[in-house]
Amino acid sequence: MHAPRTRVQRRPVHGVLLLDKPRGLSSNDALQKAKWLLRAEKAGHTGTLDPLATGVLPLCFGAATKFSQLHLDADKTYEAVAVLGIETSTGDAEGAVTAERPAPSLGAEDIAKLQHLFTGRLRQLPPMHSALKKDGKPLYEYARAGEVVEREERDITVHALELASVEHEGRPALRIRARVSKGTYIRTLGEDIGRAIGCGAHLASLRRVATGPFHVAECVDLESLQAMTEPQREAALLMPEALLGGHTAITLAADEAGRFLSGLRRRGPWPDAQSVAVFGAEPPALLGTAHVKAGELIPGRLLSPIEIQQILQSRTATHTE
Repeated sequence: MHAPRTRVQRRPVHGVLLLDKPRGLSSNDALQKAKWLLRAEKAGHTGTLDPLATGVLPLCFGAATKFSQLHLDADKTYEAVAVLGIETSTGDAEGAVTAERPAPSLGAEDIAKLQHLFTGRLRQLPPMHSALKKDGKPLYEYARAGEVVEREERDITVHALELASVEHEGRPALRIRARVSKGTYIRTLGEDIGRAIGCGAHLASLRRVATGPFHVAECVDLESLQAMTEPQREAALLMPEALLGGHTAITLAADEAGRFLSGLRRRGPWPDAQSVAVFGAEPPALLGTAHVKAGELIPGRLLSPIEIQQILQSRTATHTE
């Protein structure tokens, strides 16, 4: 007989965990493991990473999930290795080899031309092995069934691109470091670079080293998280406002804060601003997001009074332990 499974007692947890996702684990599996370790009631992430990829995966808990969508638009920086001369069905090392050609030797001038060619605004065809949906179904489900469906090219921006000739397991390869706009597929970028060279390519590795203001050096891995005590895990969380770094901050007095939290617009000497993070003055706490138009502070996504109280209690507990 199997011993009965211990039921995890969930609790309110609010904040952002910067996870260094391991290779081979889906973003959702990583989220569920972290959620279980924190015993969190509510969790979500700010956009997926391929199972093959490692690196920065911001996970949101509790009140922070209200702002997770804001981070989808953030620029992201990746490091990858593209093996030249071999194309695969998935564009990475997980797929079957579909073509093999000799890879030319690339000089400094060739590298410079490639960097110029693939920097700036580009058009990119999303890969079949992706979570992008067509008629409500992820493209990878069509791909697994052997179907290729029509996709539209999308505008992307490669803000910065660094390429270097390297070897990978005895084969010529390119090391890629790219800072890109949302919706950019690095696998496709690697394939397109390989086609421009004339030999094809696929990614042997992919690591996200930054997303928005968050860098991989700030991240914790699952193994370290598991070794922590529960208070240490909670102390590893950033406050929900970490997701609002690009917002203008406005602080309201206690009476005005209460009215704002009930959904009422407030008037004040504020310049127009599209993205505002609103705080209460006493006690200091995030209230939610808003925008300012013609001197009016117009509420957006708001925290509940219960969430604010739980965050303040958690902050006090962390500082006293």
